[in-house]
Amino acid sequence: MLKKKLLVAALASAFALPAMAEDSPVSFNVGFVTDYLVRGISQTSAKPALQGGVDYAHESGFYLGAWGSNMSWITDFGATGTANIEIDTYGGFSNSINDDTSYNVGFIRYNYLGSYTPVTGTVKADTQELYGALTYKMVTVKYSYSLGDFLTVANAKGTNYLEVNLSHELADAGVTLDAHFGKQNYVGSDADALAAAGFSASYSDYSLKASKDFSGFTVGAMYSSTNASDFYTTPANKKLGRNTLVLSVSRGF
Repeated sequence: MLKKKLLVAALASAFALPAMAEDSPVSFNVGFVTDYLVRGISQTSAKPALQGGVDYAHESGFYLGAWGSNMSWITDFGATGTANIEIDTYGGFSNSINDDTSYNVGFIRYNYLGSYTPVTGTVKADTQELYGALTYKMVTVKYSYSLGDFLTVANAKGTNYLEVNLSHELADAGVTLDAHFGKQNYVGSDADALAAAGFSASYSDYSLKASKDFSGFTVGAMYSSTNASDFYTTPANKKLGRNTLVLSVSRGF
């Protein structure tokens, strides 16, 4: 599934806005998480993930990037074959309106590498979205819109994710606190059929996170919860949208 890009903290949540390098237009990031979450849903069946990416940011505000992680959710749900790497590619434009307000618009494609046969009634997981975000002081509101099939659900153009993120730094302690709320809304005939059968793919997710820098390494802890239905329970009866604590460490270059 989806993945929130890692630039400063290696957490999944909702995909973060690309960061800009201070001294060079090119920056790199690497990280480790105890569980890779995207919009509150585990991509690794509650197992760890190694992640990393590269970003190019022009002074005009234009940016390009790629980010990758191991994942297992496609085969966890019964697809046959191998599919254990996610590579996200994205580009867009971000800039400031004034000292308190900035915006970010762009396109992202989620690529799931490997050779696999989807579960009957589903499609390949590769997904494309447009997104736009507006930040005012400590609050960021972001909206993502699917351009077609969405993470194995066919005929899902218009599926969307609305999120609100709050970030506050405790300067004296050197700790950053983040709060997140998101609403994943599936649309389309296949999503409607799932909902009619009692397996709605739409849900909400919530998270609280604290992170701190230690000599260039960002260490974090996040608690995440969702109200996801049994649609997100694997054949092995593992609920991927359960309440969970995720620990992380990352570094940018």
